Amino acid sequence: MSFYTDVIVKSPHFTDNDPVSDLDLLEPATRQAVQTIVPQAKSIYGFDLMVFETYRSQSRQALLYSQGATKLKAVGVHHYGLACDLVKSINGQPSWKGDFSFLGKLAKANGLVWGGDWGHPQTPTSFPDSDHVQRCSIARQHDLFAGSWYPDSTYDPYAG
Repeated sequence: MSFYTDVIVKSPHFTDNDPVSDLDLLEPATRQAVQTIVPQAKSIYGFDLMVFETYRSQSRQALLYSQGATKLKAVGVHHYGLACDLVKSINGQPSWKGDFSFLGKLAKANGLVWGGDWGHPQTPTSFPDSDHVQRCSIARQHDLFAGSWYPDSTYDPYAG
């Protein structure tokens, strides 16, 4: 079994249309990385971060697609507890303004892929998502979405 089937599928948030920021819906290694990044952003770069969205239901994904906020019509990595959106906290309010390249550095240092370069900093991306981090390489997303693979605690998205 996996975190997805053991925790996420059984969660009352499984069909929510609103953003969910519950850290308990992040797979444990992903959660640990996020919980490390937040204080590092403050201590190293002086940015207060807040967790804006962890889990995302299929219906919320479809809604965001219809609004043009994502290129994925159906499933996304958020749906599997392997992704998180971290935004700046300005007076307790979420902010997407300014440069988020610091998040890319922190994500990679903590074993997560940053949506600003999707793990390929030398290749321009047509869909940068600078507040997004995930513990799944782009190459493994197809297997994740097909239900044929889920990362174990030792998985490294940069190892191939």
